[in-house]
Amino acid sequence: MTTIEFEPKASAEVRNIARFSVRYSTFDIASLVLLIALVAIAIFTFRDYAISNDEEVQHHYGELILTYYASGFADLSVFNFQNLYLYGGLFDIIAVSLSHLGTLDPYELRHILCALIGIAGIGVTAATARLIAGPRAGFIAAVSITVCGAWYGGMFNHTKDIPLAVAMTGATYFLVRASRDLPNPRLRDVISFGLLTGASLGIKVLGLLLVIYLGAAIVLRIPRPIRRDPAAILHFVLASTWIFAPALLIAYTLMIVAWPWAHLAPLNPIRGLIRFADFHYHIHTVLAGTFYEMATVPRWYVPIYILIKLPPLSLLGAALAIVLSAVPRLASGRMNATHWCETALVAFTALFPLVCQVIANGPAFTGLRHFLFVVPLFSVLAGIAFDSMLHLLALWRRDIAATAFAAIAGLFIWHATVLFRLHPYEYLFYNRFVGGLEGASRRYVTDYWVDIMPEAVQDLENFLIHTKHTAAIEAPQSYTVAVCGERLPFEKLPHPHLQWTPDWPNADFFIAPTHMNCDRVLKGDVIMTIERLGVPIGVVKDRRTITRAGLARGDNVTPDQTRH
Repeated sequence: MTTIEFEPKASAEVRNIARFSVRYSTFDIASLVLLIALVAIAIFTFRDYAISNDEEVQHHYGELILTYYASGFADLSVFNFQNLYLYGGLFDIIAVSLSHLGTLDPYELRHILCALIGIAGIGVTAATARLIAGPRAGFIAAVSITVCGAWYGGMFNHTKDIPLAVAMTGATYFLVRASRDLPNPRLRDVISFGLLTGASLGIKVLGLLLVIYLGAAIVLRIPRPIRRDPAAILHFVLASTWIFAPALLIAYTLMIVAWPWAHLAPLNPIRGLIRFADFHYHIHTVLAGTFYEMATVPRWYVPIYILIKLPPLSLLGAALAIVLSAVPRLASGRMNATHWCETALVAFTALFPLVCQVIANGPAFTGLRHFLFVVPLFSVLAGIAFDSMLHLLALWRRDIAATAFAAIAGLFIWHATVLFRLHPYEYLFYNRFVGGLEGASRRYVTDYWVDIMPEAVQDLENFLIHTKHTAAIEAPQSYTVAVCGERLPFEKLPHPHLQWTPDWPNADFFIAPTHMNCDRVLKGDVIMTIERLGVPIGVVKDRRTITRAGLARGDNVTPDQTRH
């Protein structure tokens, strides 16, 4: 009979792997100050963000889920509402429930709630990097994700993808903690992993990736003394897997509560994953100026958007961390066995979904949106790598290390100024690999949420008020407006002189983003241009000379007559 001697549990020194002589360093304080500042900024700015195209259906989906449970499972409307039944509704359930407790507009509530969750994700990103490499790594990781426009701009109205990313990152944090004590991790780490895995699955079936990450963590933690003993390896793997059984049970329970379709049949989550991999809706996207249907995008679509949407410094740090995990001796003793295992695990969680997307050539659209869950992991890797680099430079010359840290800080500050100039369209950030927003305009995905709506409507109202005061003849009191976007975001705004219309060809005015050239669908005089960084991202067109000329002739203006 084989006797297995497992490695002892991680010592307190390993468990608190911070590289500083004090428990909480200046960098911990800096990370806390950053999070507090972000909460304050979110509270003062969350009303600046428009209702996204998906939010109306998502909110209604949450209402249908609650109706399903309130009816004692009799009202089955939730299973016939578009394709929403393929998703979990955890965020939507919470948002709908909270909307009944106060007077805040439901969509404003969704935005501040999502923003706070996104800030929690920044905190979890910092905590994960700190856990692995210390407070300095945690602070760098926090700054890295904060100045990432895809994250900061998205965390106000990406009410599905941001909560998913935060839950998955939190689960990864507790997986790293638990992996240190395999095959007997602490119960609180196991339970926390289960809760956050369940929260992920209660939002999107992509949470199933965490089960694969669990397997990777167990494999990476196989003790060195038994790696040549198949029986001992099997025993370790089975023991480690069994100890996580309560976590998987908790995750499954939370998933079926938030995702009604999942509890109709045990295999429905797997069916949902397969359906996601085989979506063929007529949704279009753009890459390098070429339009594609979502099912026909190039297999490198998502990796390319990763490369052009994230700050280059974050990409550089992540690449360096991946190299260090592959060749740990380059770290010159900085990376011990625990550090290596955990860095390798985070690298796996960041790269595995991208590799699967490339190999399977799955459907994709709206750029990086559906892969936001890897963004925190890239920031964790950047924090780890830059911490190691600064440590090595300090061993050589402290002044060089200080200069390097100042350079890193300066570049991140520059990115923060770009986001400030983009506000409230931070999610339109593109890096210099494509020439920034100017280079990305009309060639890559831009304002797909039509976030320009509040600014465009306000500009149009101001234009009409000015026209009324300066015109010799009293102006009409109501105008029809065609909108390249959803109706609700337009109608939730105050606009006493404007009326939404589905009759685009005969509309008086036209509001559209430049995304996918929607602004070119209808002719008209451009009276307002919404710009950021000198780049047009949306327009308001006056079409009255076209529509009224047609009416004077007794014609009906057709769509073909209004297209460029």
